[in-house]
Amino acid sequence: MELVVCFFAGMGAGLGTGFAGMSAAAVISPMLITFLGMPAYQAVGIALASDVLASAVSAYTYGKNKNLDIKNGLVMMVTVLIFTTIGSYISSLVPNTTMGSFSVVMTFLLGIKFIVKPVMTTREAMNSVSPTKRIVQSVICGCLIGFICGFVGAGGGMMMLLILTSVLGYELKTAVGTSVFIMAFTAFTGAASHFTIGGIPDISVLILCIIFTLVWARIAARFANKASAAVLNRVTGVILALLGIVILIFNYVL
Repeated sequence: MELVVCFFAGMGAGLGTGFAGMSAAAVISPMLITFLGMPAYQAVGIALASDVLASAVSAYTYGKNKNLDIKNGLVMMVTVLIFTTIGSYISSLVPNTTMGSFSVVMTFLLGIKFIVKPVMTTREAMNSVSPTKRIVQSVICGCLIGFICGFVGAGGGMMMLLILTSVLGYELKTAVGTSVFIMAFTAFTGAASHFTIGGIPDISVLILCIIFTLVWARIAARFANKASAAVLNRVTGVILALLGIVILIFNYVL
């Protein structure tokens, strides 16, 4: 049972990370809580730990294909890291039922958004945005994203994808690449905070989730970088919408 749960959790998380820069915790946390009876705080810690390598290998793949904006991504990352730690501490003080619920509706709606209104911004249009304006927006948005990532262990990647495409005007591949680049660091910070505060979780579940998430994230990232913008929008939208429905079922039905 443990192996099966970790496999499907890692597959869903890896596909979400590789295609949409989505936090692995949005999928892994509710599955570990629902099927393995794991405490929510430990489940989020495992999910964030699984996100580290998956996001890192995805970021490498996007960067190799020149779909990564490291310079501006670093600006947002600083504030995200600070508020991830703050959010992680505050989340340890709230009941289990609060954890992870934020991502349900957002995942589904963001998926529908990419299907109905795809991001077709060009690289030229993306580079025309004022650097000063982008830095200010990145700092403000980074505070919000970091707190959400640390507090519920989910939503950070989705928030970044939404902000990078809708607010900062990134084209989709660069938005996903930059998102997973930032998430690799925020996930590490969040996982370290969770393990320090809540202790080391089940090692076997941790290792299985990390391996399966990494493998599927690698597969998804390689496909995404070869796909056209139109195809990537549709695939990303479908995956996010389906994951949103699955998370909804895990949280409120099972």
